Amino acid sequence: MYDLAAHALDIARVRGASYADARVMHQRQRDLTTKNGEVGTLAQSESIGIGVRVLASGAWGFASTDKLTKEGVATCAAQAVKIAKASALAKRSDVVMAPEDAYVDSWQSPFRKDPFEIPLETQLELLLKSGRRDAAH
Repeated sequence: MYDLAAHALDIARVRGASYADARVMHQRQRDLTTKNGEVGTLAQSESIGIGVRVLASGAWGFASTDKLTKEGVATCAAQAVKIAKASALAKRSDVVMAPEDAYVDSWQSPFRKDPFEIPLETQLELLLKSGRRDAAH
């Protein structure tokens, strides 16, 4: 993913961005609820994509995609620059960035056990058991 993010930054610069950042997001979500001893909500989703934010012609532009190929990321970065340049037509003044060094960073939830590795049945039973215990008090 680092290579794709770096490619997005390169394309943004070539297209005229004076600043660019790229964020790759991979999110997994599971939503489980119980009510009155019954399963209420049971949903699971996963998404992955890249967002590219640029400053070009003194204005911001942003684009994102889930097409994680060199071509998909290049198109996304080019679109972000195109949006910034279009936004510049209506700007009152140039965006001025604070002087700051570039950063490369990563964040992951500090879980001890991956909740997606716990079987769904085990999670539901724990929720149902907790509901029965709460009802008894």
